[in-house]
Amino acid sequence: MSGLIGKKIGMTSVYNADGQALACTVIETGPCVVTQVRSVEKDGYTAVQLGYGDKKEKHSNKPELGHFKKAGTTPKRKLVEFKEFEQTLDLGATLTVADVFAEADFVDVVGTAKGRGFQGVVKRHGFAGVGGQTHGQHNRGRHPGSIGACSFPSRVFKGLRMAGRTGGNRVKVQNLRVLRVLPEQNLLVVSGSIPGAKNSYVIIEK
Repeated sequence: MSGLIGKKIGMTSVYNADGQALACTVIETGPCVVTQVRSVEKDGYTAVQLGYGDKKEKHSNKPELGHFKKAGTTPKRKLVEFKEFEQTLDLGATLTVADVFAEADFVDVVGTAKGRGFQGVVKRHGFAGVGGQTHGQHNRGRHPGSIGACSFPSRVFKGLRMAGRTGGNRVKVQNLRVLRVLPEQNLLVVSGSIPGAKNSYVIIEK
């Protein structure tokens, strides 16, 4: 499975050959450096570790500095492993967006969704509330309603949809079409939306 690490820039729209406006997301993809190559003999599986985004040496500890020095590159902010990479890569090699992706490809994008804090059941699970404001329900419009049973089972079942922390979880969006590949700017334009806020790290899998 090939892929690269990128950063979400934002959303825009492009026109296709039929003149339709397509909503799309712009991703700054790569360049990524091969920081480790795993093999079956040494690690028990085959994978390629890629690094993306430079950071200062003072923000890295000594094991990290030794790891990057072995690959002959500067310290990186984001490291991701891709198992069974389609291409054969050497340690320290650099991958650009044009090396992995092409227009009309379908990709999966993994990111961290926006955190929305503690939310009620209406926003978190799409509850409709308990109805109108009549019959004395002046302060229960967005409440969940009854959560329990009678004397049996005399408890609340696990997994019941309630209020709680929302967002901030890992989300994968599948089968997004690559609309544009701009190697000069290291940009990848994919159809639809992807999880995460602007300037957040994402993983693009082919």
